[in-house]
Order: sequence, then C-alpha cells, then structure tokens
Amino acid sequence: MDVRQTAGDTSWFVHDRFGMFIHWGLYALAARHEWVKHHEKMTDAQYDRYLRHFDPDLYDPVAWADAAAGAGMKYFVVTTKHHEGFCLWDTRAGEYKSVNTPCRRDLLHPMVDAFRARDLRVGFYHSLIDWHHEDFIIDDMHALRDHPGRAAMNEGRDQRRYAEYLRAQVRELLTEFGRVDIMWFDFSYPSREGFVGKGREDWQSETLYQMVRELQPHIILDDRLDLPDGWDIKTPEQYQPREWLTVGGQRVVWEACQTFSGSWGYHRDEASWKSVDQLVQMLIDTVSKGGNLLLNVGPTGRGEFDARALDRLAGIGAWMKRHGRSIYGCTQAPDDFAAPSDCRLTYNPTTRRLYVHLFAWPFQHLHLDGFAGRVEYAQLLNDASEVLMKGPEDWQNAPTTPEKRTLTLTLPVRKPDVSVPVVELFLK
Repeated sequence: MDVRQTAGDTSWFVHDRFGMFIHWGLYALAARHEWVKHHEKMTDAQYDRYLRHFDPDLYDPVAWADAAAGAGMKYFVVTTKHHEGFCLWDTRAGEYKSVNTPCRRDLLHPMVDAFRARDLRVGFYHSLIDWHHEDFIIDDMHALRDHPGRAAMNEGRDQRRYAEYLRAQVRELLTEFGRVDIMWFDFSYPSREGFVGKGREDWQSETLYQMVRELQPHIILDDRLDLPDGWDIKTPEQYQPREWLTVGGQRVVWEACQTFSGSWGYHRDEASWKSVDQLVQMLIDTVSKGGNLLLNVGPTGRGEFDARALDRLAGIGAWMKRHGRSIYGCTQAPDDFAAPSDCRLTYNPTTRRLYVHLFAWPFQHLHLDGFAGRVEYAQLLNDASEVLMKGPEDWQNAPTTPEKRTLTLTLPVRKPDVSVPVVELFLK
C-alpha cells in the first residue's frame, strides 16, 4: 500500500524514526503538570509567581543535546510557547518571554545551536492556545472558563488580533533560526453543542498554513491546525496504534508522541514512569508499524533533565548503540512475513535485512513460519554471533507441517544482556 504524499519533506523523517520532545516553560516551577494553570483555574496574577521566579541557572543546552544524541535520537521538537503563553525566545511580538524573567536571556537560540552541533534536526512546537494573551477569547478550554467575570473580561478582546500575533511569532521562528524541519502546532478544538471552543477560523489556519509553506516549503507540519489537507504527519498522543495509520484507506506518515510518565512538563511527584525496557519496546513497536516515536522530556525549573529522565535516556542509548540499525531506515515488514508470538518485525528495504525483536525470550527455539528458503544468514544483532538455522526438512524441529515452511532458529538458553534481543536476518 502506497503512503500518502504531502507537501513537506518527510524523506529524512521516515529514516531517522526517533526524536526528542521537550516541554519547558513556567510550569516547570509548579512541577505538577504543564496544564497546571488550566487545572487549578489560575488567574494571570496567581500564575505570575512563576514568571517572577523563573531562573534556570543550571540550564546547559549542550548537555541536553548530548543526552538526546546519546539516546540515539535524530531530531528534537521544543515548546517555543505552550498553552500558558510564555515564550522561550526574545520575541518582538510580546513581552511574556524568558528575557523578562530573572534569567534575562533568550533560551531558544542556544538550544537550537547545541542540538544542531550534535547533528539533530530542529523542530518547533508552538501552541495555538494562549491563556495569557489579552486578545485571546476566554472559552470553555481557558484557565478562566468558570470565572464569574468571564463575560466582562471578554469585552474588548479581539480574536483576529490574536491570530495576527500568532502569525507574527511563527514568522519569527521561521525566519530567525535558519532551517526548521518540523512545525508542530497544538491544537484546535472547534465548538460543539454545549461547548465553546475554537476552530480553524479562529486561528485563521489557512492563512497561517500558507505563510509557513511560503517561508519554509520543505517543513513537516503536524495535523492539529484543523485543516483537512494541511498536514504531513498524523500524531497519535499517549497511545500505541494497533497498525499503520491510514486516512481514507491510504497509509500516512505518522509519529507517536509519548511521555516517560503521565505528564509532559516536569512533574516532581508523578510516579508512573515507564521502564527502559517498556520504552525500547515502544520504539520498536512504533517502527514495526511504519511510524516514528517522539519521546518527551520535561526539564526542571533549574534547567536540567532530572535523574529519572537521564536514566531512561542512557538505557535507551545503550540499546540503540548495538541495535540502531534495526530502527534507522527501517519500517514495517512486507506482509508475507508474519511476526511470531511476542515479537515485532522491522525491515530495511535498502539492505534487505529483516529484524526479529524478541519481547519474550523463548527456550532455545524460535519458529518462523513462512521464512524457510528465504534467509541466507542469521545473527544476534548485539554481538554479531551466528544463529543456527534449521529448515522444515530437519527432523529435529519441533512438530510442524511442511506447508508452514517453518525456519527454526536455535537460540542460546540464556537471554542476551540487553533490553530487547534482536535477530538480524539477511534475506536471499
């Protein structure tokens, strides 16, 4: 099945497969979810305590870039502005920005420079939503949605002026930072019965889309502008699709965006952190269905990746060092290769190598139905040690019918000391 063609350049994207999401803003000081202003229905005056105290004195973007590169990530997407409205760079369009906090500096330019120096491609997340801007109409998604003075506060607000502000900031991002590879907008939520929201007309999405395409025609756009065709990638969030995503029966380029835990921003007390093994399996599962994984880090208020994040990144990196070629350049296996139980297959069409990722280590034999006569050589990927093969004519195989054309691999009794062992199959 062909993959839907779009305006943006996704050729590198479907090769690199693995990126870092970074959610960082004033909410890092609250340390209890990036939607804290919304959840706790804070006014601007209440939320300003974080503006007055934002001083990430330990911020080291080179260390961030090193951690991402060490994990095997090939691109990054950072929240230039999240729903709170706070900007990480010295935007000329407004005053709600990092240079007007105790840190007194632009945080975005040095980050872009550091990641580029490690050969990671650059992506910008930019929120359509803005709970701080004076022209943003208070709706049912706003932090002040239940405020008794909501109607009075909306008097004089002009959503059209806000849309102009939105475009002015996006123009800065796409003209002052060199080549930007991804623009990740978030998100449209049209009105419906009993709910007042905002849709494409409120953001002037078509005008915004055209401007982005004119400024950087190659750029990859996500699917959250509320435009039927104004996107390059689909972005399932916090779940793993069961199969390659399709639109209208056609496969699309897609990216699962996932967190280490239940929060995108730094959350001091959140405890549902995924293990290294879970995260590695998540990456494999995504690529086995033709997708990318964008894995999020929420830096602290002092500007560091906390110990839990660094531990997971290092663990993923240790696996990627020895198994990266089962991820980079790989995609879903051809339909005539079926994955055994508790396994995922990835396939590199350029090298014609098939990778069997074993989520559960079997005792001694791995049976691959339909593979007989199609494999020239097999090895464990972590150490390039040969894996012996037996065809269906071999009487020592576990019982199987010749019609299954089973190839049986003889594995070590002891599982290799890696998160997920991989068998590399060189196809004939």
